[in-house]
Amino acid sequence: MTDTPPDGQEEPANAGRDILRVEHIAKSYGVVTALTYVNLRLERGEVLGLIGDNGAGKSTLLKILCGFQQPTSGRIILEGQEVVLKSVDQARSLGVDAVYQDLALVNQLTVYQNMFLNREVVRWPLVRNRIMRKEAREHLDEMGVKIPSVNSPVAMLSGGQRQAVAVARSVFSNPKILLLDEPLAAMGVKEGAIILDLITQLKHEGNVSIIIIAHNYGQVLEVCDRVNLIQDGRISLDKRSSETSAQELTEMVVAEYRKALEERHRAAS
Repeated sequence: MTDTPPDGQEEPANAGRDILRVEHIAKSYGVVTALTYVNLRLERGEVLGLIGDNGAGKSTLLKILCGFQQPTSGRIILEGQEVVLKSVDQARSLGVDAVYQDLALVNQLTVYQNMFLNREVVRWPLVRNRIMRKEAREHLDEMGVKIPSVNSPVAMLSGGQRQAVAVARSVFSNPKILLLDEPLAAMGVKEGAIILDLITQLKHEGNVSIIIIAHNYGQVLEVCDRVNLIQDGRISLDKRSSETSAQELTEMVVAEYRKALEERHRAAS
């Protein structure tokens, strides 16, 4: 994968399979450069793992892809058409949705109320709670999300269950692309397995393409079709999960960290 602008504008050989392409995306905040000519592609129905050390630019890239931030330069091509994502709502209207670490769940509301948050079923003048409960239960069951009751406040759920509800809510709106920002963060093995199983099921169904940010390289290789390593604001590795290992990924991250330390020491001396 090339991180510098090409001389020509030839389409990649696999462009027909790609639902999303990011071409030469850069992002700067004043004098601070977060991304430098990032090239990334996502195939239809694929699960792509985006990994890298803290501050490498992973979350910045996802914020650009969901319309929360705009890039300094570069372009985004969605289903073969160049798009300018000016807001989260616009990105959602084009089929791109995101689930962040804070989940955006309302603790005081029930599972089904969170599933229909800001898109309640209303038959004036009443909110149709019975219909929402039924549809939420059916959707969660179809996805294999085990929640004792859709009437339970989400505050009563485990971390894995809460994350699963947040993912299920996004899938409920039929996105084409789902962006998951650290869905396994601070989870034990049992809770993490809930999310890994859910992502695996979504991959097998093939109705949504997924980009997942994670720090556990073993889990990334287990659930993802392909992995991209982002370092110092650019993609440094793009491989099928079967063609790399957690050891290789760890060694690359450690090497980059040591290089950065050496540069800082030289600059300070």
